[in-house]
Amino acid sequence: MANSRKWAKDRPTKPPDGRIRQSQVVSTFGPGSMLDLLDDAVLVGGLDFWRLKGRGDVVNEPRLLEIVEPLYLRNKWPLSKEAPFRKPPAGDEREPSENCGIQVYEFPRWFVCQNPRCRALVRASSLERVNQEYRHRCSGVEARPERCVPVRFVAACRRGHLADIDWSWWMHEKTPCDAPQLRLEEGVTGDFSDIEVACTTCNRRRRLIEMTQEERQDRCGGERPWLGLEREPCEERQRLLVRTASNGYFAQTTSAITIPEPESLRRKVQAAWNVLQAATAETLPAFRTIPNVQEALGNASNEEVLAAITAERGRKPEAVPEIRTAEWLQFLSQPVEKPGEMPKDRSELFWARRIARPPALPPPIQHVVLARRLREVQAQVGFTRLEPLSKDLQGRYDLEVELARMSLNRDWVPVTEMQGEGVLLVLDEEQVHAWEQSPPVLRRAEVLYKAWERWKKHSKSKLPFPGVRLYLLHSLAHLLMTEVALECGYPASSIRERLYCAPHDEAVPMAGILLMTGTTGAEGTLGGLVEEGRRLGRHLGRAWEDARLCSNDPVCAHHEPMGRDDRNLEGAACHSCLFVPECSCERFNQYLDRALVVPTLGHEDVAFLKTPWT
Repeated sequence: MANSRKWAKDRPTKPPDGRIRQSQVVSTFGPGSMLDLLDDAVLVGGLDFWRLKGRGDVVNEPRLLEIVEPLYLRNKWPLSKEAPFRKPPAGDEREPSENCGIQVYEFPRWFVCQNPRCRALVRASSLERVNQEYRHRCSGVEARPERCVPVRFVAACRRGHLADIDWSWWMHEKTPCDAPQLRLEEGVTGDFSDIEVACTTCNRRRRLIEMTQEERQDRCGGERPWLGLEREPCEERQRLLVRTASNGYFAQTTSAITIPEPESLRRKVQAAWNVLQAATAETLPAFRTIPNVQEALGNASNEEVLAAITAERGRKPEAVPEIRTAEWLQFLSQPVEKPGEMPKDRSELFWARRIARPPALPPPIQHVVLARRLREVQAQVGFTRLEPLSKDLQGRYDLEVELARMSLNRDWVPVTEMQGEGVLLVLDEEQVHAWEQSPPVLRRAEVLYKAWERWKKHSKSKLPFPGVRLYLLHSLAHLLMTEVALECGYPASSIRERLYCAPHDEAVPMAGILLMTGTTGAEGTLGGLVEEGRRLGRHLGRAWEDARLCSNDPVCAHHEPMGRDDRNLEGAACHSCLFVPECSCERFNQYLDRALVVPTLGHEDVAFLKTPWT
């Protein structure tokens, strides 16, 4: 990401104030996120402020469009059919300027003087700018410009709106002051109850914790500074937010793995939609003489093409398998590995083989598939603040949810593509189903369901209960990721999960875990994770031993989802046993319960892997 400064060519090269990887722009630091640079705090601009060169780097992944398009149609947002996915623009590190990269907005606009005797809380418009820093001229005999830093607190709502806190109004809403001079006084604990705002003019003082009380929260004004001055009506209440807190930004992303499959006629029509959208029975033969249309349609008859055009105009969904079901079937259809067999060349984006049963693999694991080549395309469709949104088992978001908008006029979605490898564990469906129907597990599932219902009322989610099977797969994935990272030296954040979960009564039941690693801007990885897939029995054995006793037991093991805390989506789970970096988890470290995987204190009868194996 480039900053807004421009350097003359005859000056020494100076790097920008901060750097963000393109993959981070589609997740952690997307449109509307808050970011700290060396000297400034900024808000990443919306897609309208992204400086693409030409059309930008267009990425093609038709299967991902099946998830993104219905969501955009529901919200009446524009989405191109020819180029719906594009990579974030790259900045120029030699000459950072406003003409390349992504523009950012200075936010917040209130600053705190760092002179411990002053601690003035001042707007940026009242400060001096010296050497890329804001300076405050403190009052007193030895008045000199003192460095200022952005205030740590802003106001946000659940719909993603964001605003500066009007500190002067908040201090004097009932007792106006003619010339307010504000100070921010922080105690040693940093707790809201230990932070006060004082006015030296009228001697009024207020504790910051008052702003967290629901009856004192103001109605949101619908501010969307990442889109410019655009506002929208909002009925939510503003809440105090620490701008560097983890709940300040939740990127809503979805992804698809590129798998080999015959391209349907509907997708061929979409590829030439700029021409075929006006086609009729009379004009279609003439349109098919155009080279790119002729190449897209191939030997399909005019009747078949017209039927596909009619379905596309009516926005009728195409009868294709769900996105994760299609991937699951593709993995299961792979042949058994032959000695010395490897991908032919770099053009193969998907290459996987089923391997012989690894030594010491537990009986409930049916088989293992090693994928030496995987390409995952991840798209950001929106974001939320304060609380994340849940996806269904196929990776889709509820169409009724309100996502914060990333753009006003752009008709594309930012994506990143990762080339890597993976290991798929396939659980025995009959054993999983028998475990689900056992009385102890049914009782545990009832507890988890009641806690989920409490969470649902608060979150307003309309998705159904995912089932105890998801808790099992998710918990097992986290245990295995942690063990592989500790044993093999992988960074904990470099291994990611992808869960394949569908109930037993579905047409295609699924119970599998894909562990992936990869990177953007590279042609692949070196095969380290794939080779560890041949030793999964040993890794699972060590994970089973480590998970039986958590360092926080018995507190962790006895945690009840229906307890007084807000952790309604976790059973026996904490940072010492199951939680992993959020970039590795597709469920925000929710839907976890260690007791469903291994025997745990007080819950020995619900474990899927009850006894050690050899």
